[in-house]
Amino acid sequence: MAEAETWLGFDFGTRRLGVAVGQRLTGTASPLETIRSEKKAVRWQAIDRLVRTWRPAGFVVGMAYQADGSDNPVTPLMRKFCRQLEGRYHRPVHVMDEYLTSFESRQLLFEEAGLRAGKVHRYNDQVAARLILQTWLNHQETPA
Repeated sequence: MAEAETWLGFDFGTRRLGVAVGQRLTGTASPLETIRSEKKAVRWQAIDRLVRTWRPAGFVVGMAYQADGSDNPVTPLMRKFCRQLEGRYHRPVHVMDEYLTSFESRQLLFEEAGLRAGKVHRYNDQVAARLILQTWLNHQETPA
C-alpha cells in the first residue's frame, strides 16, 4: 500500500546531518535526530541503523541553491550524497529546495518551542529535515 509508506528526510551538512521521518498516509513528518560527525563511516552506520528501523520506501534530501538558482559550494556534495543513498539502499531519492529551511527551523525552535538560542543548534538540523520532508509530502497526492 503506497499511501502508508514511510520516508526519511535529510538536511545535509558537512558536519551535521538532520534526519526526519514522515508517513504518506498521514502526510506528516517529524524530526528524528541529528547525526553529528564529519566521518563518513559514522554517518553511514547511523543511516544504516535508521533504514533498518524505519524501512523507508525512499528518501527526500534538501538541495541548496543560491538565490538565483545556481549551485552553491555544497550542492555537489549534496548530489553525491543523493547518489550514494540511492546506490546503497536501492530506493528512490527525491530532492526538495531547502531554501530558508534552516532559518525557518531556528525561528520555530526559538519562538514557538521557546528554546534558548544556545539550545537551538541541538535540534535545528532535524527540524530543518522535517520541514524539507513535510514540504515534499505536501506536494504528493493525497491518499483516497
